[in-house]
Amino acid sequence: MITIMAVMALACQPTTEKTESIRPSIQFPGYWEYKGVPVLLLGGTRNDNLFQEVIAPDHLRELAVAGGNYIRNTMSARDSGDVQPFIRLENGLYDLDQWNDEYWQRLDNLLETARELEIIVQLEVWDRFDFSRAEWHFNAFNPGININYTYQSTGLDSLYPEHPGQDLQPFFHSIPGMPKYVHQLDVVRSYQEKYVEKLLSHTFPYPNVLYTMNNETNTPVEWGQHWMTFIRNNAKQQSVEVYATDMFDANYRPRTCPPCMLSIYDSEMYQFLDVSQINSRNFGQAHWDTLQVIMDLVRDHKRPVNCTKVYGSGFSGFGSGSPQDGVERFCRILVGGTASARFHRPTYGNGLNDLAKATFAAVREVEKQIHFWEVDFAMDLLSNREENEAYLASNRKDKFLVYFPAGGSVDISVGEGSHTFDIHWIGVTPGEKRHTITTEAQGRITLETPDDSGWFAVVNLKE
Repeated sequence: MITIMAVMALACQPTTEKTESIRPSIQFPGYWEYKGVPVLLLGGTRNDNLFQEVIAPDHLRELAVAGGNYIRNTMSARDSGDVQPFIRLENGLYDLDQWNDEYWQRLDNLLETARELEIIVQLEVWDRFDFSRAEWHFNAFNPGININYTYQSTGLDSLYPEHPGQDLQPFFHSIPGMPKYVHQLDVVRSYQEKYVEKLLSHTFPYPNVLYTMNNETNTPVEWGQHWMTFIRNNAKQQSVEVYATDMFDANYRPRTCPPCMLSIYDSEMYQFLDVSQINSRNFGQAHWDTLQVIMDLVRDHKRPVNCTKVYGSGFSGFGSGSPQDGVERFCRILVGGTASARFHRPTYGNGLNDLAKATFAAVREVEKQIHFWEVDFAMDLLSNREENEAYLASNRKDKFLVYFPAGGSVDISVGEGSHTFDIHWIGVTPGEKRHTITTEAQGRITLETPDDSGWFAVVNLKE
C-alpha cells in the first residue's frame, strides 16, 4: 500500500544529495558540517516564527550579511497577522481536513531563501505557548473553533488559563500510556500526525533543516520521542537524512532534570542536543559552570550541542538579563564548545541588533585565526584569574583562545621553551576594534585587555 508520504515524495523529491545535508561533522562530531564542510552556526532574528512574515527573506539577507547562518523557526501561529495551517470556512470555523495554502507557501518561501543563503533552519514542530491561555482560543486545533471534533469527543477543554509550563494541556498527552492520555485523544493524534506529515512534505526537500520537537517542554519525554520516531520513520521511507532532538525547560539545572540527563545519554534518540535554557537564569561564572556540566557529560556521547536561544535584553523576572548578559552568554558558550549560538528575539534577547551584529563580526574574525572545533575548553591553563574574568579554549600546543567578558589580566600556560606568539585582539563591541602584537614567551604569557569592554584574544604560535 502506498502511503500518503510516499505519494508526496514522488511529487517533491529532495533536490540535493545526502552528502550536502546538514549533519554532525565526521571529523569534528561535536560540530555540524554542511555541504561536507564544518560550520559554526551563528544566529539572531527579530522573531521566532519567521516563516509567518512576508518580509522574512529580507531579514534573512540582513542576517547573512552580518555573518549569521542559523535561525530558529517555530511552526507557531499565535501572533497578529499569522495564518493557521488549515482553511477557515465562511462560518468562522476551521476544517482540519483542508490545508491553508498561504501558511505552507510562507514556509516554502522561508526555506527556499534560507537554502539560497546557506542558512540552517532549526525548526520546532510544537510550541506549547500556542496551546494555553488566550492563544488556545485562536488555535485551529481547539475543538470550539473547528468542525472536526468537539470538546466532549476529545476530552479537551475550552480553557487552559495557566502557564503552559505546568503541562495541563492534554493535547500534549495524546500518545497512549502518557499520564493524561484518554482514548478520546486518538482523533486528535490522527490530526496531529496528518499535520506533521504535511509539514515534512515541505521540509524534506531541503538539506538545511534540523528538527526540534518542542519549545522548552515540561511534558513527559514520550511525547517528543513519539514525534522524533515519527519523523525518522517517514524520512527513512523517502531516503531523507534528518537529525532530531527535543528542548527541555529545565536545562538551566541539568543534573536535577531527569529528561535532560536522559537526552545526554541517549544519543540514538536525541541525535543532537539543544540546551538553550542554560542561557537564562544563569549569569557569569555560574552560566559557564552549568554549560560545562553538560559538555563533560556529553564527551562519551559526542554530538553537536546547540543553543537556539541566548537570552539577554529584557530583564524579565525569570532571569533573561541585560543586553550585555546576552553577548557574554553567546561568547561563553562558543568558547565552551557549543555548535551553535543564536540570540533570542526581542524583548528577551538581542535579536539582530547592533550588539548582535558586532558579536557575529568578532566571532567570524576569530575564525580567521582559529576554528572553534580545533580547540577545547582548558581552564586549567589559566592562572591569576578572578571569577568570570576570562575563559580559555586550546589545543594545548599552539592555539589558545581567551574570552574576556570585560576588562582583565590573566596568565596562560603555553608550554615549555621559548617561542614567538602572535596575539590577535578582537573587540566584541560595535566598532570592529582589532589589533595584533607579537611577543616572545617562555612557559607563560600575560594577557591584559586593551580596555574594559569585551575581548577575544587569539594566541597562535608563530611559525
